[in-house]
Amino acid sequence: MVELKTDASIDAMYAAGQVVGQALTAVRKAAEVGVSLLELDEVAREVLRQAGAGSPFLGYRPSFAPTPFPAVICASVNDAIVHGIPTAYRLRDGDLVSIDCGAELGGWAGDSAISFVVGTPRPADLRLVETAERALEAGIAAAVVGNRIGDIAHAIGSVCRAAGYGIPQDFGGHGIGRRMHEDPPVPNEGRPGRGMRLRHGMALAIEPMVIGGGGDGYHEAVDGWTLRTNDGSRAAHAEHSVAIMDAGPRVLTAR
Repeated sequence: MVELKTDASIDAMYAAGQVVGQALTAVRKAAEVGVSLLELDEVAREVLRQAGAGSPFLGYRPSFAPTPFPAVICASVNDAIVHGIPTAYRLRDGDLVSIDCGAELGGWAGDSAISFVVGTPRPADLRLVETAERALEAGIAAAVVGNRIGDIAHAIGSVCRAAGYGIPQDFGGHGIGRRMHEDPPVPNEGRPGRGMRLRHGMALAIEPMVIGGGGDGYHEAVDGWTLRTNDGSRAAHAEHSVAIMDAGPRVLTAR
């Protein structure tokens, strides 16, 4: 069931989304060579604490997970696509890092992700990150009243495929609101004009994931959470929470 939010509820979601944006900005600033993923998680925890916000990630356990998620960010490095658990791993020069973060504030959730290179970037990695961001922009541009979920999916997939990248199948965006994950699912590839019609008051987390090697395959690491490319190529992830409004899409997690 899809809940249509009131304008006041969307304003409340914007407040939660701003906390997410602040956390991601702080993590990005702290992400230097030699800093551990656990230290980045602590940076995000402090932002949430100071804002009086909770974490929808911490303790989250979907049906596929063997254990509850132990952190407030997902930290996915190099060939990790999404859902990486923060560990004592210390960032190295040239690492491609994706950070996903959420916040709960006033009964509403926000969810967003960024990808970036630590230290000296490889041109191929910069292109991968830029493509994920362009795909996100295309998905948001398609998130207008009267369009359908398939229009968002097609916009994202077209950008990724035109760049020669793969898209992990069965993973994509989702509705968001009182909970981090709500209906409807938002695929990262699909046919235009298909799926649920977009209406004022819907809220979606739109999140392209791109695989640099061009394949769509992935496998889970031994921790039961981390998705990795099956060819060892690098991946990037970008995400915003977006409200569908009569006046056009409203990005709730703008940084």
